[in-house]
Amino acid sequence: MGKGMKIFLGIMAVLVVLAFVIYRSVTGTYNNLVTLDEGVNTGWSQVQNVYQRRADLIPNLVQTVKGYAAHERETLEAVIQARANATRPQINAGEVLKNPQLFRQFEQAQGQLGSALSRLMLVIERYPDLKANTNFVRLQDELAGTENRITVERRRFNETVQAYNRTVRSFPTLIFAGMFGFQKREYFEASPEAQTAPEVDFSSSAN
Repeated sequence: MGKGMKIFLGIMAVLVVLAFVIYRSVTGTYNNLVTLDEGVNTGWSQVQNVYQRRADLIPNLVQTVKGYAAHERETLEAVIQARANATRPQINAGEVLKNPQLFRQFEQAQGQLGSALSRLMLVIERYPDLKANTNFVRLQDELAGTENRITVERRRFNETVQAYNRTVRSFPTLIFAGMFGFQKREYFEASPEAQTAPEVDFSSSAN
């Protein structure tokens, strides 16, 4: 075998090894991004589940309150409208995570619903008979538990997004992330409605 052929084969061997190393690096990076992305999607599903649980409790809650405080029409209608806004299809579409504007709309709608519920609970303080109603107490406890789960799942979602975003923005992963369409995700933030909402202890016992 001639010297030129040996050099050629040596260069080819180096290129093959280099190509293999690059391939393993790219596939490893891609698979890691997929894993992190799926974690974000799973966290988002959990957030949606607890928000839906809250929405499912509201009709019964409103009907129970109506039986004791029917004239509190404005407050009840505000809750009903806020629930409708928070559950409309265009907000809950699968594109929410990929669209920062839709994500903010979703977050704002859920914050407004939380504020409306807080105002309703303040109104209820004026009705001791309602607070002693067994069905209302049960709904109140379920709602309190759901609000706690919302806080937990939002925090977990933010932690998952933080890990994902940190990876997507790190070098050299950011190069491959851009090539494969992995984009930065949005965090849940405290909305203005949540910051100014009345403080209500949902778990307080009936008087």
